[in-house]
Amino acid sequence: MKKEVKAFFWIAWLITLPTVLFYTYQHYPPTIEYGWNLMVFFSLGIIVSMFPITIQGRDFFIIQWLSFGAFLLYDLYIEILVVQASIFGLLLIRRIPRKEAHRYPINSLMFLIVSFLSGLSFYAVGGVTGPQPIQHLIIPTIVYMASNMIVSQLFLLLYAKLSKVQMPVFGRDFLWEAVGSLFFYPFAITTFYLHIAIGPWAIVLLGIPILLAVGLLQIYNTTEKVNDYLQQAVEIGHELTGKLKASEVLDLFIQKVSATLEVDYAYLLDVIDDKEQLEILRQTEKGQLYKTKIEPLKKNQGISGTVWASQKSVLYHQRSDWETLAEGYMPSDIESVICVPIIRNNQVVAVLFLGSIRKRAFEKFQLMTVDILCSYFAVAIENARNHEKTKRESEHCALTGLYNYRYFEKSLSYAFHSVVMKKEQPLSLIMIDLDHFKQVNDSYGHQSGNQILKEVGERLTQMFHHLGTVARFGGEEFVVYLPSFNKKEALEIAEQFREELATTPFKLYTDLSEVRKELSVFVTASIGVATAPFDADDALTLIRHADRALYTGAKQAGRNRVAGYVK
Repeated sequence: MKKEVKAFFWIAWLITLPTVLFYTYQHYPPTIEYGWNLMVFFSLGIIVSMFPITIQGRDFFIIQWLSFGAFLLYDLYIEILVVQASIFGLLLIRRIPRKEAHRYPINSLMFLIVSFLSGLSFYAVGGVTGPQPIQHLIIPTIVYMASNMIVSQLFLLLYAKLSKVQMPVFGRDFLWEAVGSLFFYPFAITTFYLHIAIGPWAIVLLGIPILLAVGLLQIYNTTEKVNDYLQQAVEIGHELTGKLKASEVLDLFIQKVSATLEVDYAYLLDVIDDKEQLEILRQTEKGQLYKTKIEPLKKNQGISGTVWASQKSVLYHQRSDWETLAEGYMPSDIESVICVPIIRNNQVVAVLFLGSIRKRAFEKFQLMTVDILCSYFAVAIENARNHEKTKRESEHCALTGLYNYRYFEKSLSYAFHSVVMKKEQPLSLIMIDLDHFKQVNDSYGHQSGNQILKEVGERLTQMFHHLGTVARFGGEEFVVYLPSFNKKEALEIAEQFREELATTPFKLYTDLSEVRKELSVFVTASIGVATAPFDADDALTLIRHADRALYTGAKQAGRNRVAGYVK
């Protein structure tokens, strides 16, 4: 909320509250003497306000049965005081942080205006307070109840507009408010007449069953919240296990946890075993993904390091609970903290840190939910990494790290279709075969030969990785396809590579002599080039024609040269 809006509510409250209290005291003073009767109303009002009914994330106060009873007995001035005392009592008990201090004037102002205008509506239709036949109360009570709901809704709509928050004119909240009014206003009238008959004990006799009913509703509501969180955890778990990339699992996990618990800060830290430290994997702050460089933590260092060492989750309700433990990076406005170890095979593999700027933002069942989510995450990330490892091994050459022929063939077919068929652009294929490579193996050993193959792969990657796709075709053969390269461009870049390969020696150690010696070995290559759609109508034909150019145009012509396919 903007500072201007907060200032508006503070000013409006400071002007309206004393004005309304003075006016109501002058025109509608209490009809009986003050005494312990009023103390019962005030005390019970504060107690009742401590037990709101939460429905779909919104708190509904059940103060109406008590406040309207006070209005009928003591008039408008006392009713306003009872409601204001209840609201301030509730906000104080909930320990509203200083940053949210504007909630005091906003809530006070809303209930003040609602009480005042509802009371005036009651008087306007001929309603009077004090003992009277019940039939005289029916129409004024209906008007009072309707005014109460309408004025409250109008105030909330004004607040939403100033806060730039979307809110329906008559949504579910209004419906629940109406249902609650139909339930509690009859209790208020009962309290009024029973109080006339037996005195303040009427409030106690009616208050006890109402508070017990509300308590049961709160227990039920808490159970529903737990079930809802567990259901969300199961759904998130299914989403996580459906991801096959580790990066997708990490992003989804941190986003879902942040949204589910409505946290302001979330940090996922990875356990680096060889360094014995925690390093940041993902972080969100105020709903945004960040890549801030955060210093690693050692075991037993800070909250996360302590959780790593103890393998136990922690829940802190306010800054003073954990301030002495904090080390390293920590946002200055965090209050509530949840920190959970992510365990796999009895080992901590990561730590999740969640923070909120609100005190007592988290409950114990939410800690249980995070534990469950972390278990799902541990399984999902391991499965994703295993899948990526298996996929990489099936698509890459173990020696050079380049793509293998199996992957290359599929990739080339897809590229041929998308580049040549759809975009109608050229696609060039370069096939490379190392010259006399058997002699290298026979002279220097297969280990040295493997080292050359590996380095050739590195040189190819360095030159072509940003231009196309490089693969090991088999044995000492390599292949590269270059989208959008015509034959002239492909021949030129192939010649650059051939020259670089022929003039840059490989540093080897001989494995066949008794004494290992460092050697400088020169290796050349014969290269064939073919370009679609001019040289081939499909991917396999393109490979075959590049291979033909290599052997007829380069190998048979003396090796160490580049040749293009000729029909």
